[in-house]
Amino acid sequence: MTRTRVAVAGVHGHGASHVRNVTRLAEAGRAELVAVADPRPTEGVRAFDSLEELLSAAQVDVVIISTPIQTHVPLAELAMRAGADVLLEKPPTASLAEFEELTKLVDETGRACQVGFQAQASEATLTLAKTVADGELGEIRGISAVGKWVRRAQYFERARWAGKRRLDGVDVVDGAVTNPLAHATAAALLLDGSTGVDDVRSVETELYRANPIESDDTSTVRVVTSRGTTILIAVTLCATEHLEPAVIVHGSEGDAVLRYTSDRIGETKYGRADLLENLIAHRADPTVPLYVPLAATGAFTRVVEAVRTAPDPARIPDEFVRWEGEGLERRPIVLNVENWIDRASDELALFGELGAPWTVQPPREKS
Repeated sequence: MTRTRVAVAGVHGHGASHVRNVTRLAEAGRAELVAVADPRPTEGVRAFDSLEELLSAAQVDVVIISTPIQTHVPLAELAMRAGADVLLEKPPTASLAEFEELTKLVDETGRACQVGFQAQASEATLTLAKTVADGELGEIRGISAVGKWVRRAQYFERARWAGKRRLDGVDVVDGAVTNPLAHATAAALLLDGSTGVDDVRSVETELYRANPIESDDTSTVRVVTSRGTTILIAVTLCATEHLEPAVIVHGSEGDAVLRYTSDRIGETKYGRADLLENLIAHRADPTVPLYVPLAATGAFTRVVEAVRTAPDPARIPDEFVRWEGEGLERRPIVLNVENWIDRASDELALFGELGAPWTVQPPREKS
């Protein structure tokens, strides 16, 4: 069996999990970790300061890009023009214009671009999508994606781009909706069968922040798809405790709850395919479809674009926030935010429409 030569760009943080996965496939004789690219010191593998240097020195079949959001497109271009296929971490781009640029690049080079929405390769997500499409839940009233997470100060201080909307004049669009809880939005769109760039009719945003950052950490977003389905996203990084996110399909014949991080529908657990293995299989046989080709993230990118062009997140007043911890462990808790998220999910409504106390003048933006 021919080993696929893999390089990883960005090996600290989430990138370390990609290195471990390539190592796993190497032990099985399926892949070879050729080198990594990261400006920070790396031990145990051939390392370069930049992807450009790596590609000049080594032959590579697949490049995994797990770098800051604003670097995705230029690094993907380097890889594809060097003849490599790409596994690109989410969000794939920081704007719709970048998405269109990357789409043209894929078409021009003929290279494969798989996007790192792991939940899209979950049997749980795909099973529920089929259940919805087959009408087993009856008429769909809407789909909600909820996330109640905890992020401490160290999360926003781990990199210059963390918590930024723009950095050095370049769009980053970090934030609860577009990055840490992006999988929830992407999964909700997949369940509706609305993944393409033209599958979104409108997006309304309400973005807030309790942390001293530029991006949102507590938000609601409402998407109406071209099918007429309402998708309501209600998320926070300022919860009392860290809970597993969920995507809920509200049907006339009952609700179905997807827990995508553990691949469960209700209490039933499913398996999950590996995106790199899928990309390797696609390289060997192009009739094997990618689980998450770039085109299937177009609708998600429409949400990213709405967040990017929305007014800056409004600061949640001090009276609605309780702080805990010190130093890098310090974190805000938005009072009663879990209740407001549950109501938003049930009613498919934005925080401001529900009268959440920090939304005196909600910064709504419809696109």
